[in-house]
This record gives sequence, C-alpha cells and structure tokens, in this order.
Amino acid sequence: MIKANGQEQRRPSARARREAGAETRARIIDAALDALRDEGYAGATARSIATGGDFNPALIFYHFGGVDDLFLAALERTSVLRLERYRGALQNVSGLADLIATLRTLYAEDVEAAHIAAVQELVAASAFSTSMGPRIVALMQPWFAFSEELIARILKGTALEGMVSPADLAFAMVALYLGLETMTRLTGGDPRRVRKLFSSAQRGAAIVEPLLGGRRRGAAARAPAPVVLE
Repeated sequence: MIKANGQEQRRPSARARREAGAETRARIIDAALDALRDEGYAGATARSIATGGDFNPALIFYHFGGVDDLFLAALERTSVLRLERYRGALQNVSGLADLIATLRTLYAEDVEAAHIAAVQELVAASAFSTSMGPRIVALMQPWFAFSEELIARILKGTALEGMVSPADLAFAMVALYLGLETMTRLTGGDPRRVRKLFSSAQRGAAIVEPLLGGRRRGAAARAPAPVVLE
C-alpha cells in the first residue's frame, strides 16, 4: 500500500503495469513511424519523435534503449501487421491480373500507414550501419519467403512454371516495392506516377495472362479485376 494525500492507495498490479507499459510502447512506436514518414531517418530524433507523440523523450530510452532500437522495434511491429494483412488479402488470388489489382490496394494502404516509408528509410540508413543492416535483413526475410511462395502459386500450371525462379522474382518484387516509394519521395511525393504504373501493369496482365495457359484456381474462375485508367 502507498499513501497519497494522507490516504492509503493500492499499488497497481503487475498485470496493470505490464498493460500500461505495452500501451506506452505502442504509442512511442506510432510516433516513430510518423516521424520516419514525415521527417526521414536523418531528421527523426528522440526529441522530434517525442514532440510528435506528446511524451517525454526519456521514455524512448527507458523502453527501447535508443532511437535506432526504437526504429527497429517499429519496423518489426509494422512488418508483422502488414504481412498478416497481405497473407489474408492474397490467399485466394491465383491470377496475374488479380494479383496486381490487389497489390495496388495493399501498396496504397502501406503508404497511408507509413509502412513503406519506414522500411525505405531504414533500409537506406542501414547501408551505412554495420549494426542495423543485418537486423533489418533478418526482419525482411519473412517478406522474401512470402513473396516467393506467392509467386510460385501464381506461376503454377502456367508456361512459366519451372522456367523462372520464384526466389529471384521475389527479390525483384520486394526491391521494386521499396524503389517505388524511394522514387516517389525523390520526385516530390506525387503518387500519380505509381498509380499509372499499376494501371499499365494491370492492362499488361490482362493481355499476357491468357497467353500463359493454366487454369484459374481458388473460388470459381472470377472475372478479371477491372483496370483503373489514370
């Protein structure tokens, strides 16, 4: 028991303290992701992160040990959440056109949620850090594995099955995803080029997919996703 203003009060339980700590950590991580998106790795300091999240900068060091460790924790959390979303959205996708249409939607979500910006900023920073690089690569491995699994499923039963490496295509797909955000930021943040790229890819998929052969799998052969013209 503790006394406050002359009255005895019960100490918070261990569970309550853990829950409060988890809420604080989540709040700090959200502020870190916003800072990475809005200020970039170079501009996101403990002070600016704390200002954006309206908390004491000392909490960053208490809960995470430092800013880089905070960024890695933020990347880990957002990667887990987004990968779960990708798995759910793409589990029944079996054709190229549907794949591109769904990826277009997911990419827009990534941008809105600061996921792509966070990954891109930390990947760029890790090129100059021997400590961060291996940890970021480890966090990205589930994405490479998922992409390889997805591509193998899309190619199954087509003329390209066995002719191209799903692992190589997975590497290229992840690199392209990160590169899109990099180029968008370098060219002033205008998202129209990316939207046009997805539109072109959807049109191309609608032409190429019938030539690949194979059957559409999953729920009964659905009509191709509509192509959005920009």
